[in-house]
Amino acid sequence: MTSPSDDIPDTAPRPASPDDAPPVSPSEALSSAAAPSPPDRPKKRHILLRIDAFIDSTVWHAGFRLAEWWEDVTIFFRRFRVRGWKRVVFELMGEGMTWGTVGAVLLLALALPAFQETKGNWLAQSDFAVTFLDRYGNEIGHRGIIHEDSVPVDELPDTLVKAVLATEDRRFFDHWGIDFLGLARAMTVNARAGGVVQGGSTLTQQLAKNLFLSNERTFERKIKEAFLSVWLECNLSKKEILRLYLDRAYMGGGTFGAAAASQFYFGKAITDINLAESAMLAGLFKAPARYAPHVNLPAARARANEVLTNLVQGGLMTEGQVVAARLHPASVVDRAEVTAPDFFLDWAFDEVQRIAAPFAQHSLIVRTTIDMSLQQAAEDAIESSLRQYGESYRVAQGALVMIENGGAVRAMVGGRDYGESQFNRATKALRQPGSSFKAYTYAAAMEKGMTPETVISDAPITWGRWSPQNYGRSFSGKVTLLNAIARSINTVPVRLAKDTLGIPRIVALAKAFGVETPIRPDKTIPLGTSELTVMDQATGYAVFPAGGLQARRHGLSQILNYDGDVLYDFNRDAPPAERVLSEKATASMNYMLTQIPIIGTARKAALDNGVVAGGKTGTTQSYRDAWFVGFTGDYTAAVWFGNDDYTSTNNMTGGSLPAMAFKRLMDYAEQGIDHRAIPGIAPPPAPSKNDKPAAAVAKTDENALPPLVRPRMLSGDVTRLLKALGTRFETTPPLDIPPATPGKVASATPKPAAAASN
Repeated sequence: MTSPSDDIPDTAPRPASPDDAPPVSPSEALSSAAAPSPPDRPKKRHILLRIDAFIDSTVWHAGFRLAEWWEDVTIFFRRFRVRGWKRVVFELMGEGMTWGTVGAVLLLALALPAFQETKGNWLAQSDFAVTFLDRYGNEIGHRGIIHEDSVPVDELPDTLVKAVLATEDRRFFDHWGIDFLGLARAMTVNARAGGVVQGGSTLTQQLAKNLFLSNERTFERKIKEAFLSVWLECNLSKKEILRLYLDRAYMGGGTFGAAAASQFYFGKAITDINLAESAMLAGLFKAPARYAPHVNLPAARARANEVLTNLVQGGLMTEGQVVAARLHPASVVDRAEVTAPDFFLDWAFDEVQRIAAPFAQHSLIVRTTIDMSLQQAAEDAIESSLRQYGESYRVAQGALVMIENGGAVRAMVGGRDYGESQFNRATKALRQPGSSFKAYTYAAAMEKGMTPETVISDAPITWGRWSPQNYGRSFSGKVTLLNAIARSINTVPVRLAKDTLGIPRIVALAKAFGVETPIRPDKTIPLGTSELTVMDQATGYAVFPAGGLQARRHGLSQILNYDGDVLYDFNRDAPPAERVLSEKATASMNYMLTQIPIIGTARKAALDNGVVAGGKTGTTQSYRDAWFVGFTGDYTAAVWFGNDDYTSTNNMTGGSLPAMAFKRLMDYAEQGIDHRAIPGIAPPPAPSKNDKPAAAVAKTDENALPPLVRPRMLSGDVTRLLKALGTRFETTPPLDIPPATPGKVASATPKPAAAASN
């Protein structure tokens, strides 16, 4: 008998065992229990959980592997761990490497401005050979290396090369631009002597300064000099560096390069000089003005004797080899002391290279605007002022630029001694102008419609966190603009800039006046905190006697080639002057500025013989800079006194030494000429016959220098006659001269003018 189950066929479906079912995760069980989904559709949550699990496991394994790796690295470096005194050494080395890296990055940042100087053709100036003439056609100097054939080092006398190296750089062939051993030796010698006795600059550093930089004594210049020295060593051979140094150095007497100096001092080629002459030339590199043999032969021979001693001490020669040169020192050609306007020539040479760069010919003759009589008077005004008052005021340098009405630069003094320092303080030194900048602020006020009688408040004022103070730490209440500029009140121009004008208007006007140095648009600008050059100030103030027109400052009248062809003419090629200040505003400014030498801060600038002068003083913080910028109807002059190292003077103001130097120069310049009136100012009455000349007037100050007397070349009547003849020749039409035939005299008939034919 069978059971009921036996009747069921084997093929019938049986219920699935729990072991036969696929594993189900708890999340799937919950999701299926909540809302069952079709079996053929992927479950989104299932996919997201898988992704999350993958990320979680991956990150965990990565962190685990990283920890294992770091443990291995730590175990490896433990082998190099030091203890005790060795750890101190390694710690110091590590700190040194860290700070060394910081220093290297800093040096790289400092090197970038230096390497900007090497862009372009940095030897381009050797392509120019320029002969300069003054305004009357007299030769005054040369610039350009091509005038003297550069002699290769191998062809130079051995005595000259040894003398230069023994004196300037004994380790020249052993260093890479900077001689740290020589620098340490120089510092030691100077410390023992209590002053600067020995220099630490290498010959390469001096060449870098001559090629790319100026003689300005600043930390920035020394940094650039160091980097450029290394750059020169990497790009030039030692012989090339030595040749360039001997070709470019200033050697006194207006000469550049040893070849030119040999011709000037000894009248012979540099290849023919002997040991005594070589020693004298080598001694000029240190101070060419002091040791120039045509100026001070005993000093030059004493310096040459020091060079001979350097040769012996350096082991380059023996005492027996130099004894003949000691017993028979060099003799020089008898020449009068040369007074070339070197600062002006350097500036004019830069102008020539800028203007004549497109010309095919670079051997040129340039007629300049300089007047050597006025140049000598300007140099005397600066030097005599420093000689008389420099010690009491603790001031060592001065600069001056003089421009005639029309823009011609008649005189330029870039420093006290070109031989000591070729840095041109008239065109390159940036110094704060102080209150002399206020003229641009007041000019903007006059242009806006104000007048000298406009009343404004002299009271405390705050601009942001800045509260300017007056010189006397006091305030005057309501004052006129005339009174404010005459007394150089500080709060008034600041109030004008803040409430009425705005800084951009003042900056734009100064640029329109001819100020080329970039001006910082700062709220302190009205008080002259943005640095300018002496040339900028002379150019800007020249607008006032020009009646509000641009000064058109220039130093070159004509550029010619040696065939006589005029390649450039200022009157022909320069653009006409544009008006930058209205006639009414100019007249108001001239009235206020001409009152300053009468009732204001520049009473020592008042001129003799009734000549009207105007101008403005300027004194910067801590008495570092003192200015007077002034003008007459004929000339404008900017005068600056200060120190190269920015140290303070002894309470020197613009109304003291600068104003006195201005008066000394202008009293000389205004003698024997027909005076032009300042626009808007009535001319002074003509002097009577009973008036005594300035030279005959008794001095009121016992310490004052005697006034300069300008020599009269021609009488006034002859001068006027020659001017009339010149004008007539310019307006007379040219003659039409037919070709002459044999036996017959050609007749000259005036050629009709073009206007007459119409």
